[in-house]
Amino acid sequence: MSVESLSAIRDRLLPMMEVTADRYRTRVPRGYPHLIDTPEQGVVGMEIDASHALFVTSDGHDLFAEIYRRSPRTDNRSGAGREKFGGTPFNDRRPLDRDVTDQELRNLLADLMSYFNSQPNLIHITDD
Repeated sequence: MSVESLSAIRDRLLPMMEVTADRYRTRVPRGYPHLIDTPEQGVVGMEIDASHALFVTSDGHDLFAEIYRRSPRTDNRSGAGREKFGGTPFNDRRPLDRDVTDQELRNLLADLMSYFNSQPNLIHITDD
């Protein structure tokens, strides 16, 4: 049941991910963005770079949206009273309804792009 739901989401999400990948192709390291299109194995998603990814996954019964990101290495919000380690991986796993709307799928991609775009000292990669 979940594979059919994931395939239906894939049909709507994949065109959005392809457009996003085209827009980011010149801004990320060579080989990225990488699209993952294996709904029969329970995963559909996109990696913008090694530290930022969005996956829609299935555990056989339920669907999840997983946003993987790393926290910036420099963060002004850490201090003596609140320790925060830079570069720590963070996996945000959210349950996803089977009848998810296109707007909710776009919002997931927008979350991923905002995490990538808000990195400190991010510059466009121009070396080929």
